[in-house]
Amino acid sequence: METEYGRRPARQHFLPPALRAPLEARTFREFGYLLLSLPISIVMFTWAIVMVSLSAGLLITFLGIPVLAAGLVGCRAFGALERKRARALLGVDVPAPQPVRGKRGMAWIGAVLKSGVSWRHLLYSVVHFPWALFSFVVSLSLWVYGWGLVTYPLWQWVFPTYVGQDGIQLYGDGTHDFYLDSPFEITLTVLVGLVVTLAVPWIIRGFAYVDRGLLFGLLGPSRLEERVVELESDRGVVVDTSAADLRRIERDLHDGAQARLVALAMDLGLAKEKLTEDPQAAARMVDSAHGEVKVALQELRDLARGIHPAVLTDRGLDAALSSVASRCTVPVQVEVDLPCRPVPAIEGIAYFTVSELLQNVSKHSGASRAGVDVWRAQDRLMLQVTDNGRGGASVSGGSGLAGLAERLDAVDGILVVDSPRGGPTTVTAELPWRA
Repeated sequence: METEYGRRPARQHFLPPALRAPLEARTFREFGYLLLSLPISIVMFTWAIVMVSLSAGLLITFLGIPVLAAGLVGCRAFGALERKRARALLGVDVPAPQPVRGKRGMAWIGAVLKSGVSWRHLLYSVVHFPWALFSFVVSLSLWVYGWGLVTYPLWQWVFPTYVGQDGIQLYGDGTHDFYLDSPFEITLTVLVGLVVTLAVPWIIRGFAYVDRGLLFGLLGPSRLEERVVELESDRGVVVDTSAADLRRIERDLHDGAQARLVALAMDLGLAKEKLTEDPQAAARMVDSAHGEVKVALQELRDLARGIHPAVLTDRGLDAALSSVASRCTVPVQVEVDLPCRPVPAIEGIAYFTVSELLQNVSKHSGASRAGVDVWRAQDRLMLQVTDNGRGGASVSGGSGLAGLAERLDAVDGILVVDSPRGGPTTVTAELPWRA
């Protein structure tokens, strides 16, 4: 059954986690991952050591360089296999690092050797083997012994029937023997096995968390690579936004002021022709053209304010946001508490963010009042726009808030929307403070 937020309700469990852990599917998947790790790590370790050793021996003939590159490529292939295995058994999605950037031949070999990703895959192939061996031995031993002791009453009869002793022998020196064969000893054996069985899943999960750390640390993209990818994405957003703004300006000029000026030129031309024939008609046409000039000037002022308002440059955010609030269709209370002005770029982004949010309030919220708060919190510029409207705003794909969130993200900003159905709505934006 789906909830109103699109999620399935959590399954109700009658047993506590400690008791149901040995039989959970997660435990079996993680245990299977640890068991498979040993044979795979043996192959990876062997490949890495053989290829590095071979390349070191062949360096004198220059063949060692392509051999080493081939070894690193093989380690990257094993890394791709490990990420798929982790996705299937551990339920973690380790992002794939950036592929090797280089053309064929020596340029490609050089790119492989200079890639930090390749060397981290080689390091994983080497260090994962001893860890895989340790986790394999410990988890398998505890798993077998735990379940073996729990089920001891079911197979204890094997010893007197086929081995010639009363049960599991704990001690024997030729004169004294101790076997687990009495009801008390069998019960105690089952209890010890139960404790081990209940503890094994958590030990296995601890081992799996270590594997997750190795996967993310050595087989995933580095923080520098993630930052580069993020900056490339942000650059694309900035370019798209700039292109959209230029298209908007061109459209406003073409459809607005330019069209009025063309009509004005035609009216003045007609007035010039009628000046000698019908001075009164020419005067009326000049008067009409004067009105068109005023409208065109107002459109140009609005367009210039949309590009970068003069009041923001001259007097800062407090005056600029108060000007925006005065044009809003609902009463807006503006409070700006800043010790100094941020850099013009951040100040401009903050202005247009609040301006767009207030436009949303006017068009979509149905609110009777709104508020704008601006303050500085350490190295962040905080913006908050609230209204008492109907709520339901979200940053889902395709909405204006989604585009605004992308533009803020391009400068390391954050947009958070809290808008339950029925309201009120609070939209908080964070921008880096750069004085």
